[in-house]
Amino acid sequence: MSQRDAPDEPGGDERSGASERREVVVPLRLYKTITVFSTLIAVAGILGGFIVLDVATDSAQADVSDVSIGFALLGIGMIAFGALTYAFSTRFQTAGMGNAKDDTDEHSDNG
Repeated sequence: MSQRDAPDEPGGDERSGASERREVVVPLRLYKTITVFSTLIAVAGILGGFIVLDVATDSAQADVSDVSIGFALLGIGMIAFGALTYAFSTRFQTAGMGNAKDDTDEHSDNG
């Protein structure tokens, strides 16, 4: 087994191994589709979740006994779903894309 196959073993490159497991390389057209629709779903989920949460709490004016627990949980769930959708979509990249923080070719001029 080579070091590239076993990044978690001593002597392996743990940083690039972890990076390779998290990122999914897809064709450019699929990347664009994933980016557009995941962003739309994330925005709709988060905004919709805040609207539902606002309705559940009657614009934060309702007493604790008047809060609709079902709508409040639905709103929080929608917000979480939107955030997870966006976070998951960031795993995708095209063949030419790289991670800027892993680039050692560029040197900083500040400092």
